Amino acid sequence: MRAIDRKAVRDLWAIKGQAIAIALVIASGVGTFVMSLNTLKSLQNSQELYYEKYRFAHVWSHVKRAPMSLLRRIEVIPGVSQAYPRVVVDVTLDVRGMVEPAVGRLISIPERRVPLVNDLHLRKGRWIEPHRDGEVLVSEAFAVSHHLEIGESVTAVINGRRQKLTIVGVVLSPEYIIQIHGANLLPDDRRFGIFWMGYEQLASAFNLDGAFNDVAITLSRGASEPEVIQRLDDLTKPYGGRGASGREDHVSHRYISDEIRQLRSLGLIAPSIFFSVAAFLLNVVLTRLIGVQREQIAALKAFGYTKLQIGLHYIKLVLLISLAGTAVGIVVGSMLGRSLTEMYTTLYRFPVFGFEWNASVVLGALLISSAAAVAGTLLAVRRAVALPPAEAMRPEPPAVYRPTLLDRSGLGEFLPQAARMIFRELERKPIKAAMSCLGISMAVAILVLGA
Repeated sequence: MRAIDRKAVRDLWAIKGQAIAIALVIASGVGTFVMSLNTLKSLQNSQELYYEKYRFAHVWSHVKRAPMSLLRRIEVIPGVSQAYPRVVVDVTLDVRGMVEPAVGRLISIPERRVPLVNDLHLRKGRWIEPHRDGEVLVSEAFAVSHHLEIGESVTAVINGRRQKLTIVGVVLSPEYIIQIHGANLLPDDRRFGIFWMGYEQLASAFNLDGAFNDVAITLSRGASEPEVIQRLDDLTKPYGGRGASGREDHVSHRYISDEIRQLRSLGLIAPSIFFSVAAFLLNVVLTRLIGVQREQIAALKAFGYTKLQIGLHYIKLVLLISLAGTAVGIVVGSMLGRSLTEMYTTLYRFPVFGFEWNASVVLGALLISSAAAVAGTLLAVRRAVALPPAEAMRPEPPAVYRPTLLDRSGLGEFLPQAARMIFRELERKPIKAAMSCLGISMAVAILVLGA
């Protein structure tokens, strides 16, 4: 009897250790869920507010040279809300501290500040002033990378001539939240910078007086982007149009959109794996616990406890484990979300970008983790409440074994003993074997996801 008691105590301590491990698995799932979706909402909200406030364009078209008179024909295209003509050229830069030249993109702006498509957010300094040659605004990413301050200058080769560009302001643009040049796959803020210069000076340097080579367009609500692009291509084709493009083809927007999709996938797929593993392990642990407590269950039923009361007892135990893991996951996930957001601030340039703690995400994590824990243990709880008191008072009867298909076919004689045991277990307990395979596959998925 003492040996049996000692074995029961050892089993209970083992079950407690497994319960702690399951709580940590749930914490991992909840933490990933909270971190990913809170960061996702922070990034989406910052992007949407920035695009709306600073009038981020929907369509772009680059031409060789088009007269300003073409702008009126573009503005009357159905669906066009605002069209902004400009001069956009890439030049070579000579920057202090760099051996090799950098690439600078010069974009024309009005010399007097007015609301623009792809408007600029002035971080520091001032707007350019009329009739002051060489004054430019510079993108914050390039300025930070080269430690450029207001009043400093860089040298650009503009149409074959060297010209000093004096920085009077540091700005952000919704068009270049992340700066990627050409066919590069990754941003390089040190070798690629964006500069905004007065239209008259830039157009004169490239023989584009009274003309433009790029147009940015915003669309009205409900407009058909493909139709606008088609009509815009028809208008710009005689002027060397290269084909208009929409937001989905814009490098900066596409980069952020892909990151949002990855965060959404991480916030849904990874927690699903963690919760599935936790549900499976809870089923195993609760089955073992019910086996250890068969006599106690019988005694409770004999004293008049109902099936519902006994079932709720085990459900509460499962929910306690789930809530403990969820609490840890929420705290850790929020901390990791803040760290991830801080990392994004070094990559994405928003006027305002901070971690937003969303209560709906936390509530969703709580409900999903609890539902997964309860769903994984319903079968074991059902067996506990269905156990008759008289039967539960006796030790669990040994399993009844019959010859398996392997034994009846005679093939088992050609296999070693270990292999025969494996095949017999697979045939006699196919559901348990399938669940074991599922648990192992989920564990491998977690390792692959982490890599």
